[in-house]
Parts: sequence; C-alpha cells; structure tokens
Amino acid sequence: MYQRKIPLDLDCGTGIALEVILSKWKHCILQEIDRGVRRPKDLTAAIPGITKRVLHEQLHQLEFYGIVDKVIYPIIPPRVEYSLTPLGKTALPIVQAVNQWGLGFAPNLKSLRDRQLEE
Repeated sequence: MYQRKIPLDLDCGTGIALEVILSKWKHCILQEIDRGVRRPKDLTAAIPGITKRVLHEQLHQLEFYGIVDKVIYPIIPPRVEYSLTPLGKTALPIVQAVNQWGLGFAPNLKSLRDRQLEE
C-alpha cells in the first residue's frame, strides 16, 4: 500500500475521513457498491475515467480499512465481488452529503469557469 511521506494526523477527523472514504475515487466506488454494482468489471464500467489499476488499489485500501469485504468465489474463471461492511454503511451518509453539496454547488462552479474562460 502507498506509504505517506507526511504521517496522517490521527487527531484530525476530517483528514482521516478524507484518507479513508473521500478520495477522488473511493466515494464513487462506495456509492456504486451501495447501488448493487459489486464486480470489478462492472465498477470500472460504472465509474467514468477510473482505470483498472486505480480501481484495484482503491478497493484494496477500502478492504484494508474495513470499509468493504471481498468475496472470491472458487469457480473457473474466478469471480470476485465486493460489498459494504457494517462500518462501510456508516460512511454512506457522509458520502451522500458530500455528493449533494457538490451537486448543489455545480451551477456556481460552471458559472465561475465560464467567467474565467471569458477573461
């Protein structure tokens, strides 16, 4: 797993939440798993712009933190599915609140970007 150059401040809840569930891709992964998308191939298709390598790294981190569970079915070819743990389900309100705020701010961001392009 990635080793941070600057240690994580364990006294800062926001920093911990950002590390564990609110990175660029993790919140999207959590939302899709909550919607029922459980297989890596389907997650890659459901999240525009994510690569297989990044998806694998992010899922590995979420599994390490106890946010998702991984089930490997002993069949040929092997099948892998992910699901939210009880701890992962407690993170969903945070992810959903951040998503709602972002969607509400989107028109402001669009007008700011349009104004910047006009300059």
